[in-house]
Amino acid sequence: MNESHPSDFSPFEDLSMTEIIRMQSQLQQVLTRRFERQSVLLFSDVVGSTPYFARFGDAAGRQLQQLHFDLLAQAIASFGGRIVDTAGDGAFMVFAGVNAALDAVRQIQELVSHENLSRARVQQLQLRMGLHWGPVLTDGVSVSGDSVNFCARVASSAAAGEIRLTRETFLEMDSARRVQCQPVTTGELKGVSRAVELFALNWRETEQFPTHFRINESVEAIALPLLDIISFGRLRDHEGMQANDVVLATQDPAAVRLISRWHFELRRGAAGFFLRAISDSLTEVDGVPAPKGQDVPILVGSRVGVANALTLEFLAPRQMDARTQLSVARPR
Repeated sequence: MNESHPSDFSPFEDLSMTEIIRMQSQLQQVLTRRFERQSVLLFSDVVGSTPYFARFGDAAGRQLQQLHFDLLAQAIASFGGRIVDTAGDGAFMVFAGVNAALDAVRQIQELVSHENLSRARVQQLQLRMGLHWGPVLTDGVSVSGDSVNFCARVASSAAAGEIRLTRETFLEMDSARRVQCQPVTTGELKGVSRAVELFALNWRETEQFPTHFRINESVEAIALPLLDIISFGRLRDHEGMQANDVVLATQDPAAVRLISRWHFELRRGAAGFFLRAISDSLTEVDGVPAPKGQDVPILVGSRVGVANALTLEFLAPRQMDARTQLSVARPR
């Protein structure tokens, strides 16, 4: 008995190459018409998880990942978003509209900040996120296409606490939301050959939360790290790890020695920042001593005196003019 190969019964076996190519084109048109949609894509990723696992162990690391996923699910439910996929530290979400997605990312950050209030600085949940508006293929469950890969690259380029948007997303926003964005200077995205224009969303209310600080009437305004607890002190490193988010220094060596290794923390609350002195050395807020361990509100324009060695003025964008030089407080 002769065995027949399955391909012998294929209805396409007798088609010419031209006919197959035409059929491919027709199928592509049907695929696009039925399944291509413009969507808002959001990637969220935990920052610093590898050292977190190494320091606190697998169980604690996995709990941090689960906290991330749980907060995402809680936040996006009210804005018509859904989680498409999770893998490792990251999550991929999709929304029908840009405004809903922007409201969702703000809610995510608010929930993360609230959660971080009860966590030590070294155990803070820190996220970076990327948003892109573009075409995808979706059947209502799976979502695929080049836009998905591109959005993942955008998210991976962000710093801790940063929300980055593509130009396509920016153009879909209303004017009131556009003013909350600023251009980002970035190199080429990994795996993306074309030039990319990105923006960062100022998701914190700048009337309540200072964005920069200036030391001793300097013209240089330094951007505050986008963290829920920001540590200030003279120590740069401790046991091979970064000791402070902002290293306080001065040209006078004697004055530097007055500053504690860990001097104070700036903590983000629901209504604004508050300062918590963690040193016995003098810390003043607007000329009034801040007792160690007590929370003192920090407003836009507040001045913090550090051990009679430095004075820090906390600023919002509206307080910075053309003379101001901007820089970023970065880890070593």
